[in-house]
Amino acid sequence: MRAIYVETRVDAPMEHVWRATQDPGAHRRWDARFGRIDPVPGSTPARFRYATTVVPGVSVGGWGVHAGERSRPDGTRTSALRFGSDDPRSLIAVGSGYWRYVPGPAGVRFLTGYTYTPRWGPVGRLVDLAFRPAFGWVTAWSFDRLRLWLEHGVPPERARRNAVREVAVRLLGVVSVGLLAGGAGRTPAAVAVLAASLVVAVLPPHPHTPAARRCRRRPPDRLAARPPALLEKL
Repeated sequence: MRAIYVETRVDAPMEHVWRATQDPGAHRRWDARFGRIDPVPGSTPARFRYATTVVPGVSVGGWGVHAGERSRPDGTRTSALRFGSDDPRSLIAVGSGYWRYVPGPAGVRFLTGYTYTPRWGPVGRLVDLAFRPAFGWVTAWSFDRLRLWLEHGVPPERARRNAVREVAVRLLGVVSVGLLAGGAGRTPAAVAVLAASLVVAVLPPHPHTPAARRCRRRPPDRLAARPPALLEKL
């Protein structure tokens, strides 16, 4: 199964990026994949429990164990994670991944690679054909929300509101085109709606609205895609 890869570049100090991603309270604010992250006190290596809302009113829980390296010889930092869920409603059974923090003149190159094993047998593998790309999109959207927070001071909560508002405005534009073209007949209206939808899809988002399209979705080299040795220790 193909691993999910997402990369962004954050023009902020390394310590700020590290703190926003390693602190559970800050992490859940920008990462849409988690609704709650609760560290397990006194655990070594560090463990946590998490919960996430899969559909409105339905939340599934899981577990994770992670470790980080803050002082590597090359100046980079690494965080490794193993995770899973015992909830039979969760598509994800077990998985693993990593974060890398690579300093540079234009900020921190922040990237992740992770994969998981779906449950539910053949049905789960079929569902995963749609779920995995969607999960990758949510990861990229969240990474851009983190970037907006650290680069431009846009709180994650405001970024989410910006995204909702922008989607609503774009949908309203498409609906308005359809209503205006409705008097010309079904076929012209359908063509007008299709054209408006294409325009809305390619229009760049507002600078303060998170967008998955701003993130790299394929590893540029083998090093970026290679899981760190730290992962084997978990």
